Amino acid sequence: MIIPVILSGGAGTRLWPLSRELYPKQFLPLTGERSLLQQTVLRLQGLPDLAPPLVVCNEEHRFLVAEQLRAVGVAGGEILLEPAGRNTAPAVALAALRVKARGDDNALLLVLPSDHVIADAAALQRAVSAGVPAAREGGLVTFGVLPTRPETGFGYIRTGAVPGGGLSAQPVLAFVEKPDAERAAAYVASGEYLWNGGMFLFGADAYLAELERHAPAILAACRAASEGARVDMDFVRVQREPFLAAPSDSIDYAVMERTDRAMVVPLDAGWSDVGSWDALLEAQPADAHGNVISGDVLTEDVSGSLIRSEGRLVAALGVSNHIIVETADAVLVADRSRAQDVKRLVERLKAEQRDEPLVHRQVFRPWGSYEGLVQTERFQVKRIIVKPGASLSLQMHHHRAEHWVVVKGTASVTCGDEVRLLTEDQSTYIPLGTAHRLQNPGRIDLEIIEVQSGSYLGEDDIVRFEDHYGRSGT
Repeated sequence: MIIPVILSGGAGTRLWPLSRELYPKQFLPLTGERSLLQQTVLRLQGLPDLAPPLVVCNEEHRFLVAEQLRAVGVAGGEILLEPAGRNTAPAVALAALRVKARGDDNALLLVLPSDHVIADAAALQRAVSAGVPAAREGGLVTFGVLPTRPETGFGYIRTGAVPGGGLSAQPVLAFVEKPDAERAAAYVASGEYLWNGGMFLFGADAYLAELERHAPAILAACRAASEGARVDMDFVRVQREPFLAAPSDSIDYAVMERTDRAMVVPLDAGWSDVGSWDALLEAQPADAHGNVISGDVLTEDVSGSLIRSEGRLVAALGVSNHIIVETADAVLVADRSRAQDVKRLVERLKAEQRDEPLVHRQVFRPWGSYEGLVQTERFQVKRIIVKPGASLSLQMHHHRAEHWVVVKGTASVTCGDEVRLLTEDQSTYIPLGTAHRLQNPGRIDLEIIEVQSGSYLGEDDIVRFEDHYGRSGT
């Protein structure tokens, strides 16, 4: 049995303003109608002896993961919650310990990042199948991407000559840090190096044994955290405090660069880590002028550029090699050669304690979403969408009153001791300090406009009395 372990961490700051800390790139449909996470899971379908996935994610992303898996019909897996980010070595340790706790001792773990693009799913499946024999024999198999150009942004794997025909696992001779341009060119010219794509295949026991040998503090912390693991709805929660004691380290540094059991299978599958806007441009088909265009965009005499509109018309004239991205609350304009530096803008925004690095105007919740339309000091307007059968918590606010207008669907509104059904064009008022709940009893999305007014309008002004999703915050 092969269990996909999907790592869904990371903030994707270099893809700002589309990627935000609470809605990072793996949940975005960057290269098609489905998100990168959904594509990662679906491209494995048809792989022999494939089990449902085990997704490891940040606790704050748990409902996004659950909803995106449900939307593409992926069922039967588990979502393992990290109390905090500790890099990939502890994340995979939690997954391996969970697999053993379930009794799946003979399973192989196929560890995949959730935010990569792979154009040829069949080629990936062939590479995985080629790595199975070595993994069954206790090897720690990685998949080295055949390089298409000298690249200074990736680590490299030295293998000796890459075989021209057939696929097989071969010993890793060395892991090499990100090189400068001259060395990167030499690596590619030699034919002995592969890009390190961060994908792995191994048994749970093999990984845990090497982790104990080379990074015992990580394993000890993860074991302590896993001993108190509990199942909560669709989620597996480990103990927070023991996990926080785990050193933060990657699989590469903690295990793969130190073990004598590392093996590599060459992978030629149209791989990209889409780590920047420039990489995303390269990973998609371009038009006759070398542009990748998405959304409501008008161009004249534009070449070599990525231009993306999420809502408003974006018009570009006489520019080349630019990145232009429009969202509801931010617009990015950058030279392609500076695409890696977008994270510097995000760091400045964080230093100024602005919201734009954290969330979009549209914020997703397990019951649906809300979008800020207008915000002032004393009132704000939101568009709220509640999925069929879903319900917000029974809650109360100390500092604001709310007025709801139904524009689509049917709402069941609890206000104090009264429960009312509202249909399109009807409205209701929720006084300050009154317990209330919004539910959608219908079969279509409920859409309402909410007007909040009061002395404080922050999302933390909430007292939650009852909640279907086990939340204590907003």
